[in-house]
Amino acid sequence: MVVLQVFDPPMCCSTGVCGPQVNPVLPRFAADLNWIQSQGVQVERFNLAQDPDAFAKNPVVEQMLAKAGTECLPLILVDGHVVSQGVYPSRDELTAFTGIAARKPVGRSRTSFFNQVTGQQNREGGCCGGSGCCG
Repeated sequence: MVVLQVFDPPMCCSTGVCGPQVNPVLPRFAADLNWIQSQGVQVERFNLAQDPDAFAKNPVVEQMLAKAGTECLPLILVDGHVVSQGVYPSRDELTAFTGIAARKPVGRSRTSFFNQVTGQQNREGGCCGGSGCCG
């Protein structure tokens, strides 16, 4: 099983999705981690403010912190190897790092969901087709 470890900078809570000013990248990244975990990847996440021992006990993380300071955070490791530092990677990057083939969600397409919500019909391959419903 692939193991993906996230070493976050110090944050107020385990995901950083709290407080008055949430970094908009954090909720997306948390959702991407949940998705990658649902694909069979073991995900471990550590926050420097709440889990300093995890940082100290990992020689790769300890070495990166000694070399670059907290600027290297977030630090992403896959099977013990650094794959990203200083930024939260996208879902596409996470799939590439872990070797998981990106799959389309099972169920409704975005267009069919849009049509259901708006009541518009899918004509000629798109919600608008030749109907002019978008104009």
